[in-house]
Amino acid sequence: MTRLIRGGRVVTATDAFDADVLIDGETIVAVGTGLSGDEEIDASGCLVLPGLVDNHTHLSMPFGGTWSCDDYTTGTAAAAAGGTTSIVDFCIQYVGGSLKDALAEWHGRADGAAHIDYGFHCAITDARPEVVAEMEQCVADGVTSFKVFMAYKGALMVDDEQFIAVLEQTGKTGGLVMVHCENGDAVVRYQKEALEAGDTDPKFHASTRPPEVEGEATSRAIRLAEWTGRPLFVVHVTCEEAVKEIQAARDRGLPIFGETCIQYLYLTVDDLDRPGFEGAKYVCSPPLREAYNQHVLYQALRQGALQGISTDHCPFNFKEQKELGLGDFTKIPNGLPAIEHRLTLLYDRSVRGGHMDIVDVVRHGSWGPARIFGLDKKGAIAPGFDADIVVFDPEVKHTISAETHVMNVDYDPFEGWEVQGKPRFTLSRGETVYADGKIISEPGRGRFLKRSLFEPAMG
Repeated sequence: MTRLIRGGRVVTATDAFDADVLIDGETIVAVGTGLSGDEEIDASGCLVLPGLVDNHTHLSMPFGGTWSCDDYTTGTAAAAAGGTTSIVDFCIQYVGGSLKDALAEWHGRADGAAHIDYGFHCAITDARPEVVAEMEQCVADGVTSFKVFMAYKGALMVDDEQFIAVLEQTGKTGGLVMVHCENGDAVVRYQKEALEAGDTDPKFHASTRPPEVEGEATSRAIRLAEWTGRPLFVVHVTCEEAVKEIQAARDRGLPIFGETCIQYLYLTVDDLDRPGFEGAKYVCSPPLREAYNQHVLYQALRQGALQGISTDHCPFNFKEQKELGLGDFTKIPNGLPAIEHRLTLLYDRSVRGGHMDIVDVVRHGSWGPARIFGLDKKGAIAPGFDADIVVFDPEVKHTISAETHVMNVDYDPFEGWEVQGKPRFTLSRGETVYADGKIISEPGRGRFLKRSLFEPAMG
């Protein structure tokens, strides 16, 4: 059966134009005028965008003695409601465990549960030689990116020797290394000093992880990548100190790439200082920054120092989970719920706010992440690509609220924000998964995505 999306304004990573989109089964077969199909979707007055790709999510992830509270059913439903049609989630190796066992566990969580298509990155937390050797099979199985943490000492953090081993292995087998840049040793020291001084409130999460900690780690990570001759992707960049290091490396011709996240574009460190314990809702790492950094991040996106805007969706309920940190900010689970709001906020606050064009939204939210992370049939509205499409109404106004969001979490960091623009329909491989405010697909229709190698990351 063919489906025709008629009357909308098609947006790509380079252009926006009036056209219809013809879908045959799961695939886009034509974009133009004078087309016809067995079934029509009216997109009059709407933008027709490629479904967004979220390359940074944490569904059903263990952290700090608890678990992120969106699983593969609720998390992917929320993604679809927000116009995201593919995610790449982080599979976390347990210290002492294998990559094979970690991937088997994450596959078990996702199989039969997801509404949209998904892939995995593999986070390496214990880079023993036998674990590093497993990376070759991961690449063969379509898991072509690997993350290391320079923070969370005693839990997820690797040292420089392990980091180098992971980088060097991708030189043999291919694969892109991703890195969380914060100096974990410095963070531990600053946290200890704060607690000894009686500074236990959520706002001290930021002061113990200052921008200099992120900037130093970013510089060191880039040097390690340069020494090993490997590309590097810096996740969730937040501040001027990190951006300067990335831009300087790219100016030297190094294949260094990176992303920021929506929370760093719209929220600030002041949110951590909300009355009472409300600031705990805004604890994530790296932390929210001073507002001037938002201008720096937009400039980095415009100039190409950063290539993506993701969410780092890692939700924990305020009650019982975030409250684990009452009296000790270091015990607040790190992460925010954001997977549902990216497209709406980018349109309302960034496009309507004059910081970027709708074409930039596609480039940073769909096309760019799909290319970097090997989703060859995602991220574009063109013949031969998967019919992952969002029909986005730019005029509808609504208020963000935990009472109405799809995410399985008891608060919303953007609570009460009045915004304009919302998906009307979301299609995944030609099938409508979200329509007029409701998820209409069944869990389990999403497929695991075997990803190709990003060209600079080929061995």
